[in-house]
Amino acid sequence: MIRTSLKTPLIASLLTLALGGVALNTTVQAATMSHDSVMVGGQSMLPSKDIVDNAVNSSDHTTLVAAVKAAGLVDTLKGKGPFTVFAPVNSAFTALPAGTVDTLLKPENKATLTKILTYHVVAGKLDMMTLAEKIKAGGGKTELTTVAGGKLWAMMNGPHNITIKDEKGDIADITTYDVYQSNGVIQVIDKVLMPKS
Repeated sequence: MIRTSLKTPLIASLLTLALGGVALNTTVQAATMSHDSVMVGGQSMLPSKDIVDNAVNSSDHTTLVAAVKAAGLVDTLKGKGPFTVFAPVNSAFTALPAGTVDTLLKPENKATLTKILTYHVVAGKLDMMTLAEKIKAGGGKTELTTVAGGKLWAMMNGPHNITIKDEKGDIADITTYDVYQSNGVIQVIDKVLMPKS
């Protein structure tokens, strides 16, 4: 009987230690995995690279990259940051009225193009968890100030989907979350966001 009473606490202690180790290991893995590379446009987006270097590799963001180059924003987006970039995919640009992209890429429209692109950038590193916390604290919506000085609004659309509303009232879904960069995070979106004017 004495042996049994000694074994029971010993076994319980070992199980607690083992399970605690598993829980600790799982937490460490989750923390490590949260910054692993994400596939975007058929390529790995490496967290060791900056926003521009990763975007250049994405076949889904060739129009965005061309626009960033035309606006002269490469050096800015390679800067220290951190930045959160709401990055529209090629199909988002294609959905704009015919000729819009070609017109914006002309040298004489550089100021307008720069304003639109910087309207997609917010200072700071806003991953999904941070955005969700801000939305909750804001009672269902949070206002973000863009680098261009405009406003965007983030809202939950279900338990695991965040939408972004622009000043014109159009709404984009975040389709790929938390693409971590050395100088921030990219949130891939399905529409081009537009400032009021």
